[in-house]
Amino acid sequence: MEKASLPDGTSSAHTAHMADARPEPEAPRTPTGQYTHGHHPSVLRSHEWRTAENSAGYLLGRLAPGLELLDVGCGPGTITADLGRRVAPGRVVGVDSAAEVVARAAESSDVANVSFQHGDVYALPFDDDSFDVVHAHQVLQHLPDPVAALVEMRRVLRVGGVLGAREGDFGGFMWAPADPVLDRWMELYHQVTARNGAEADAGRHLLRWVRTAGFIQPVMTSSTWTFADPETRSWWGGLWAERVQFSALAEQAVDYGLSDPDELAEIARAFCRWAEDPDATFVIPHGEVLATKGEADPGA
Repeated sequence: MEKASLPDGTSSAHTAHMADARPEPEAPRTPTGQYTHGHHPSVLRSHEWRTAENSAGYLLGRLAPGLELLDVGCGPGTITADLGRRVAPGRVVGVDSAAEVVARAAESSDVANVSFQHGDVYALPFDDDSFDVVHAHQVLQHLPDPVAALVEMRRVLRVGGVLGAREGDFGGFMWAPADPVLDRWMELYHQVTARNGAEADAGRHLLRWVRTAGFIQPVMTSSTWTFADPETRSWWGGLWAERVQFSALAEQAVDYGLSDPDELAEIARAFCRWAEDPDATFVIPHGEVLATKGEADPGA
């Protein structure tokens, strides 16, 4: 596991009054649907940590051998591969809008019934009624129109098929000890995602989105990721110390006039301080929904 050291080698000295030094924000822009996180190595390390067990436990009881499954926004494909093992010999396809990530997933996969392809969540490259299960993990929070994406997922599901969707809720994140610099990180994250037309607090909206998209029999649950031991604190704090300075999130924060490199470096130091505290805890809540495609199109 990576040590939670600051990637640029700067000291942990506190930079005072960063809010006073920030440039004035630009005028609001029309949301474009830009992916807030991007694909910096620190982001991909986070995605590669995910498994069916730690990220899709709510769905596993609905899986069985022979089912055909689509994993939307599959990223590097670690969850996809796990799901493939659970439904083998059923076909599993992972689809993602980032061609380079899809290529990486395909190259690293060793599960015979799993394949990957490039695709758009708003126009999935599959016929109607193609899959028994559609899974989406941490996808809808990044989209300007999550309901339209869910309608498209519903299209490719067979009647009686199951949707499994799980979304984090940044507004519900909890951490200790308190740190005003991390409070600022959370504020900044919401500012950037709002500028991108995304919903950082997606977990709390998931049930409404799924119902609006025409799914029936939705069942809402929740679960958490918790980082509260030396290894996971070091991993999580180190990831965010990098992400807040060097990922697409950092570039957008500066480009949009919401922050500057000095403030981002200060936030990175705060994550390192948090990771080194033996009493530190970080809890990430997720909303989860299982729902079904009914017989009739809700718009018919």
